[in-house]
Amino acid sequence: MGKTYEHIDDRLRKFIESQPVFFTATAPLAADGHVNVSPKGRSGTLAVLDELTLAYLDFGGSTAETLAHLRENGRITLMWCAFEGPPTVLRVHGRGEPVFRDDPRFAGLLGHFRPEADGAGLRAVVLVTAERVSDSCGFAVPYLDYRSDRELHAQHFGRKSDEEFRAYCEGKPYVGTSLDGLPALPMPLPPRPV
Repeated sequence: MGKTYEHIDDRLRKFIESQPVFFTATAPLAADGHVNVSPKGRSGTLAVLDELTLAYLDFGGSTAETLAHLRENGRITLMWCAFEGPPTVLRVHGRGEPVFRDDPRFAGLLGHFRPEADGAGLRAVVLVTAERVSDSCGFAVPYLDYRSDRELHAQHFGRKSDEEFRAYCEGKPYVGTSLDGLPALPMPLPPRPV
């Protein structure tokens, strides 16, 4: 059934890279805080950097809970489910760090992604260092047919200039501060580096 791995080997990397969607889970330290689970799925926005490090592009949305939790405590779990092929669920438990637009590492990290994956509305790159890599059976996960990415998110933010996107972020009540009052996306959002 389930197995724990010392690192992300080539077989696990191929599994990760072939999944059209993954999920992130984070939580604040406070016992009464909001646990957050987010789906991520824009093609090319996840990269396995090495055997213990992954990164994904964090785009604009109505909240920034993951960023807030990572800033507070760094705990994160990434999960992939096989919706076709052999039934598998893979989890990477680890430490995450948001790398914001004004961080000197930001531009270099973008080089790990396909150019078309980077787009309007990019807030940060999230780095994840694996502390535990494990799989389990996906016997209860249904078969689902992947048709294509939804283009709505990219189209919505693609109509905004970077200045308009920054104003959008500042106008959302749970982007600069989380639902639990934790610092999330730094405001004002720095402009994209050129």
